[in-house]
Amino acid sequence: MRIQHLFLLLVLASPITYMSAQAADKKPVPADVEPLPEALPPPGVIEANPNDEPEITIVKKGETTVEEYRMHGELYMQKITPSTGKPYYLMKQDQEGGWSKFDGPAAPLVIPKWVIFRF
Repeated sequence: MRIQHLFLLLVLASPITYMSAQAADKKPVPADVEPLPEALPPPGVIEANPNDEPEITIVKKGETTVEEYRMHGELYMQKITPSTGKPYYLMKQDQEGGWSKFDGPAAPLVIPKWVIFRF
């Protein structure tokens, strides 16, 4: 019963708060106000460099399809589509040839590998 009273009070009070908010918006404009300058036109379209798109090579290995993605000649990702099962991705983890499996909406776990000392 108390919930119904609270709901009824809320419904009845909402037009009052709406009207008071509208009244607060209608303030007189001061005489010393200047209009804003015209907006600048949007920047021009930047032409895309054809080297910025990945090169995709499709290789068939038996019934498995491997799509290799390269950027500037460097292999950075592979999509493996087996004959049975769902496809998965192998993404290059570091420059030393480490690959990580990626098969879901979450990004793969990347472990930081910093060179501290080199002998």
